This record gives sequence, structure tokens and C-alpha cells, in this order.
Amino acid sequence: MCAARHLILPIMFGCLFAAQTLQAAPYSASADFAEELSKAVGDSSPHVFFPNGDVGAPLRSSGTKKPPVSATPTHPAQSKTVQSASVAAKLSQPAPAPAPAPAPAPAPAPAPAPAPAPAPAVALDDTQIQAEINRLRLLFQKNVPVAFTPTDAQKETWLTLARQQTSQSGYAIQSPQTVVIADRNPAVQRACIMVARPDTPEWEIIGCTRISTGTIGRKHHYITPLGIFTNTADRLGYRAQGTKNENGIMGNGTKGMRVWDFGWQVAEKGWLPSHEQGPIRLEMHATDPVFLERQLGHMASAGCIRIPASLNIFIDKNGLLDVEYERKAATDRRFQALLRTDRTPSTLAGMAVIVVDSTPLPPRVTTAQNQSPNLVSAKIPSSPIH
Repeated sequence: MCAARHLILPIMFGCLFAAQTLQAAPYSASADFAEELSKAVGDSSPHVFFPNGDVGAPLRSSGTKKPPVSATPTHPAQSKTVQSASVAAKLSQPAPAPAPAPAPAPAPAPAPAPAPAPAPAVALDDTQIQAEINRLRLLFQKNVPVAFTPTDAQKETWLTLARQQTSQSGYAIQSPQTVVIADRNPAVQRACIMVARPDTPEWEIIGCTRISTGTIGRKHHYITPLGIFTNTADRLGYRAQGTKNENGIMGNGTKGMRVWDFGWQVAEKGWLPSHEQGPIRLEMHATDPVFLERQLGHMASAGCIRIPASLNIFIDKNGLLDVEYERKAATDRRFQALLRTDRTPSTLAGMAVIVVDSTPLPPRVTTAQNQSPNLVSAKIPSSPIH
């Protein structure tokens, strides 16, 4: 019994001391916690969950460092003498010269001019250009069964609108190259692959098909914007996964279909009569082969350009919009992985999709100039299709 009484007293004092210690040292803040962990792990930066929710970030210590504590104690009288001596030394020093005024910041550089499509590595003569045009035409007739032949009036209208956009937007046609001209006219809804040449205003048609652009009257559906939209190496496109949405629709087509990404653009909200604009991610892609491809030729998309699967494969296998991607693929594995392994890049490959609108304008209507944040946006009057 006596031994037990002697043990109880130390245990009681130990519990009281522990309780006081816990009350005096509450849970540390996030920065202090990070600082302590940083001391423990050294220079490594593991992924740590911090109490404030900073998940997956490397450890960070607080910006203020505590001053080092002197190892040797100092006598009070001695510390007063040292302090008075340091104050006198500071008073005897001359006042520091004022710091020179900072130099004014340089004016921002002007925005660079739109870059033209890169010229081919090897210049082609007229015979080689015509031979490649004939090759592409034969492949188009064989592999794109949904093709149609435009009238002379349609061809002239599309060429006029496309040349207006190239001249007004700053997109320079420096060499023969393939372009896709898409007409968003609700009564037309067609796209043509043409070969644009700098030495002649007569662009030659490879082939034309039905398409679908942005529709009106449905919420969150935008009018496909007018302009020249380029497939540059600044953005990496992708391929369809072939997955279905909640309605059982493969929005980008079957697995492996190419999706050309033209970045964020400004488009009119097709469900508002006020012509209000908003941002959309403009793409060109295939669509569901069972339910939606048969509706091509009518406005139906939410703002993108829907094309037939056969045209998607034709553009993809011949690299008709991949002139920059081919050059980037030589040094970047991401672009190399995106391009088809069985492709035959055309010597006339380009990079531009030109969206036009052949809707006749009603008389006595003043139209505003359409603006697009794309590098080579066109300034063509918007069509009153609302």
C-alpha cells in the first residue's frame, strides 16, 4: 500500500503537467505546420495535405524567419551599454542619399501582325501543282461519296467572299495551299475544299459536301462565326473517343475521328434576338453516323462545323490542314502521336478554314463588322439570319 501511494503522486503531477502543455500549445497554423514539415523532410517536396486544404502543393515555409537566439546570456547592464553605443553610432552616421527614381516602364510592344501560312519546303512548278490537284480530285471522288457539284454562281460567290476575307484579315496566301470554305447560309450549308493560289484569282475546287453549322432558336446554340480560322501548332487537336452522351449520340463521331480545334472565338447567341455575343470553342469534326450525319445540309450544331465522316478521313489522311502540325511533329511527340500513321501529306497542305455567308442582304440594312479574336479574323458583314 505504501509503495502504491508513492507511485500515485508522480503520476498525478505528470498528468497535470501534460494538460498545461497541451493548453499552452494549440494546433499550429498551416504555414507553421508546413515550416515544421519542411525542416523534417529537408529539400524534398512531397505532396502534402495541409490543414487549410492546400492539397498536392510542395511544402512552403513562412516568409518571416525568427532571429537566432544568442547562446551566451548577456548581463542587463552590459546590454544597456551595447544598446547606447549602437544608438550613438547610428546618430553619427550621415543620412543615406535618397534612392534614384525608378525608370519608367517601357511601352508595351504592338501586337504582331497575323502570320501567313508557312511556305512549302520545296517550291512546286505548275505541272507539279496541277498533278497534285488531279490526284486529290480522284481521291475525293472515290472516297467521299456524299460529294456534290456546285453551280458556277455558287463557286463565284464563295471565291468572292473568301478573297474578301483574306484581303481584309491579313492572312496572306504566299503559296498554293488547300483551304476549306464553309458557307453558313441556312439555305446552303455546304463546304468546299479548294486550292488557293497567290498567282491567280481562280481557285480550283477539289470537292464539296454538305455540312451543318450553328443553328438558331435553341438555347446554348451559337451562330458559327465568320472568319479565317487556322489550325496552328499553338493548339493541339484531338481525336474522338466514340463515347455517347446521355441521349446515345456520339457528338464527335466514331472513335478515331479527327477534331480540329480553332480555339476560343466570339459568336452570336442564336437563341437571342438581341444579337448578343459570347465565347465558344470552335471546332470542326464529324458527327453521329446513325442519327446526325443524315441531317447534314441543315443548321443543327451548337456552333461548330459538322462534316461527314468520309470528308473527315479524307482531310486527315492527306493532311490538308496540317502543314504546321507536320513540321511540329518532327520535334514534338504529341503532334506525332495525333497524326495518322497511314497518312500521305499533300504537297499543297494548308491550315485555314474560311467561314462565309452567302445569304443575300436585304436592302437598306446597315450591317456591323464582325470581329473575331482569332489571329486572322475576317471583317465581313454579319448576315441577318436571326
